[in-house]
Amino acid sequence: MKDNNKVTIWELYLTKEIGIEFKSCLYFFAILFFYCVYRIIGGSFVADIIHMTEMILTCYVIGYLQVYVFWDFDEADEFKVKECVGMLICTLLYIIVSFLFSWFNKNLLATALFAAYIILVYVCVFFIYKSKRRIDDKRLNEDLRLFQSQHGSEK
Repeated sequence: MKDNNKVTIWELYLTKEIGIEFKSCLYFFAILFFYCVYRIIGGSFVADIIHMTEMILTCYVIGYLQVYVFWDFDEADEFKVKECVGMLICTLLYIIVSFLFSWFNKNLLATALFAAYIILVYVCVFFIYKSKRRIDDKRLNEDLRLFQSQHGSEK
């Protein structure tokens, strides 16, 4: 008989895939925001759909790298050396792709600001995930206390 309380390999895989999907969308939105601000400052109210396609595909590739190669650094409990290394490598990948595909017209200042922005986004996301875990822990502990009080009084 199968134990329905155990997490299956499929469920573990699906959880990772949902996380990558979420990360890709989150980082795509952040990058698209920076890109749009750059375009508006440059006097254009038009975004290049090819650039947006490159951005979302880049976010997916880097999302997979973050999860499977770089220890899911933005969801770590603490920001240590290996998390910083993962963050810096992924940031470097973003700026290389942005430069190669001319998201910011190969403007070095815009590319440097983009790099700083990506690092800021990673740090913010790290704190968001950390806060969410803390809140989830509180909720689970409260649910456990409720469960124990309900089932303790039945004995």
